[in-house]
Order: sequence, then structure tokens, then C-alpha cells
Amino acid sequence: MAETPGVDDLRRAWDEQADRWIAWARRPGHDTYERWHRDAFLPILPGPGRLTVDLGCGEGRLTRYLRSAGHRVVGVDGSPRLVAAAHGADPSGPVLNADAAALPLGDGVADLVVAFMSLHDVDDLDGAVDEVARVLVPGGVLCVAVVHPLNSAGTFRSRAAGSEYVVEGSYLGGRRYADSIERAGLGMTFHSLHHPLQDYTRAFERNGLLVEALREPAVPDEAVRDDADRRWQRVPLFLHLRARLGEGTS
Repeated sequence: MAETPGVDDLRRAWDEQADRWIAWARRPGHDTYERWHRDAFLPILPGPGRLTVDLGCGEGRLTRYLRSAGHRVVGVDGSPRLVAAAHGADPSGPVLNADAAALPLGDGVADLVVAFMSLHDVDDLDGAVDEVARVLVPGGVLCVAVVHPLNSAGTFRSRAAGSEYVVEGSYLGGRRYADSIERAGLGMTFHSLHHPLQDYTRAFERNGLLVEALREPAVPDEAVRDDADRRWQRVPLFLHLRARLGEGTS
């Protein structure tokens, strides 16, 4: 993981990586999403309601799944190229190109917002959560998956299964980083912001979003391919949160 100070336009960075991400996300079995992550996330999701917003939908893989499960979904992403790919893969519903902190949706129109692996990839976390609260109905739900703050704060010493895990620098405070990965002939650079857990919960608290579920899913045995994967059975890769907008808040 390389820290990249002085650059704050994550929307542009992800648009530049769009073609690589589409190839990465759509190769069967290549990514954690298909191998185990989506299925670990689904238990915190409520069932279909009147409208679900897929915030940071990327090339649309979760949007497509949610539609197949009966949700009426609007996808939103900051990358024009990813929005085009999502719409091309499934033109049955709207996919909007927009900043997460300026959603082109009315007040109180959704009963569910899903932000799967996206809130750590937006330039303005507080603004994005403000907008989530605005578009949710009172009692509506936000379900989030992010890179676990412990993951983005540290690193393993080696690829051995029992390798020591070390937090380098400061856990507290946000910072931009880039994680470049080569796997099975595909390369991808993930551009993100490290946030301590309190950055998320403070944004929720300010908007009356009450956390009612928190999960740190372990990589299941069936998804482990080598010792490098097995390390992540001791330290969480991802963090899952479900928060509900308080009645009378909107």
C-alpha cells in the first residue's frame, strides 16, 4: 500500500482505472466479491422495498444482483465509464453518474441505501453520508461494506500464514493511499482513503443514523487459496455496518 498525499480526486482516479476494474470484476472467481464477500454481506440487508440506491455501484455487479433479488434499484457512481458499463450490462434500470455528496435524487425517496465497498473511495465521506440521510425515509436503512480500517492502517510482514501484522504510522486520521495488485494476468490500482472507524460512526451520528449491526467477516476456509489468503482469517479484510435513520430524522 503506497500513500499518495496531495491528490484528492478519487472520482477521476477510479475513472482512469475503469477498464481495468471492469476486467477485474467480471472475470469469474477472480475477486473476493464472487468468491465469498457478497454472500457474507447479504445477511445484514433488508428485503426489497420501494427503492434501493446502490451508492458507488461501479460496473454494476451488485446492482444486477439486487435487481434479480426483487429490489427496485437506482445505481449511482462517480465514474462515467463505469456508469456506461453498468448500464450496458443491464439497461433495465437507471444508473446515474453523480458525486456521492450531491445525489440527483429527491428527499426521502429510498428505504435502503447500499454502499458496498464505496464509502472509502469517495472524496467527501461526510457529504456522502449527509446525502444518504437526506434521500432515506425515516426508518430507512444504510448498509455499508468498507475496507476494514485495521486493514488500511497496516500490513503483514510477509505472505506466510502466521505472519506478524503491523500498523504502520497513524491509525487515527484520514489519508489517501493506492494499492496496486497483479493477479492472474490482470492488474488493478485501488485508490482509497483510510478512515478510522470513528470517521464513519461520527458521520452516522451527526445524521441520526443509528448503528444496529457491525460485522468483521473472516475469510471462510472454502475461499482460502494459499497462505496469503489464510492470513486474513486472523485480521479482518472488511467491515460491514447496518445503520437505521431515526424516526423524525430527515
